[in-house]
Amino acid sequence: MRGADKSRSNRARRLRKNATDAEGALWRKLRSRSLCGFKFVRQEPIGPYTVDFVCREIRLIVEVDGGQHVNSPHDAVRDRWLASRNYRVMRFWNNDVLTNITGVLEAIANALAEAPPHPDRAGRCSASPGAIRPLPARGER
Repeated sequence: MRGADKSRSNRARRLRKNATDAEGALWRKLRSRSLCGFKFVRQEPIGPYTVDFVCREIRLIVEVDGGQHVNSPHDAVRDRWLASRNYRVMRFWNNDVLTNITGVLEAIANALAEAPPHPDRAGRCSASPGAIRPLPARGER
């Protein structure tokens, strides 16, 4: 069994602790299987990279990027490496997440709906607003 790489785990913890406003806003909508019942994790090390959000079950990665990522050759290499390992990468700008979270969630829900159906989720994922479950109120978890 492979062991965890402590330096990568520590980096992921540091990134989770210092999330951007856009990452925090999106995480609040993705956590606790809130979108179509799919589990997302954040700041997950995958190979030599750390991704913002990933649904391991269907190998969907969601990246939230700032202006420093415009035409980034590093991101292109990273995306090719991830694609060669059967990951699908979706990228959204910070501004899109902060000003149009509904549109971002609809795009992610569409990608989830394209995934092969899972018996526990048959017909539950669509881009309709009803596909996005709100978090339970305090004390109802």
